[in-house]
Amino acid sequence: MSETRESGPGAPAGPAQAQAESAPRPPSLLALPSYLAGHAARIGHDALVEAVGRNGLRLPHFAALTALSDFGPLPQHVLADRLGFQRSHLGSYLDVIEERGLVRRTRDRADRRRQLVELTDEGVALQRRLWLVAEQSQDSFLGCFTQAERQTLTTLLRRLVDADDRARA
Repeated sequence: MSETRESGPGAPAGPAQAQAESAPRPPSLLALPSYLAGHAARIGHDALVEAVGRNGLRLPHFAALTALSDFGPLPQHVLADRLGFQRSHLGSYLDVIEERGLVRRTRDRADRRRQLVELTDEGVALQRRLWLVAEQSQDSFLGCFTQAERQTLTTLLRRLVDADDRARA
């Protein structure tokens, strides 16, 4: 004989229903890693955007400065590809940071059709300051984790990104 459970607004609440009603988010969504990753990414993204924004830049500007810091001077189209930006969008991002004296674009001597992008001394200095600000935003964002947990999370997320990069190559 099976028991039927009453449902509806006046029905007695069982433990599972009480838990679902008190949860701030739908428990079924909280069981999906993609939902959790997306929501966590928004939290971290917002913290980083705010931190970079306090310096008058947007995240794509910071990304370009950081990529140039990591790789050195690059052809503009290579920089766009490495950042995953549309090439046409990168041009407008570079316009902003070039006007601020943070990068310079010059013709590539090996191929005059290409522009090389490089950091200026001011760009190097600002990128270093922004990197410290970015790290602080990550400390705030990941404050509920131990250092070992942060490293594990970073390793797992890096594995996902690397697998996606290989699949797209």
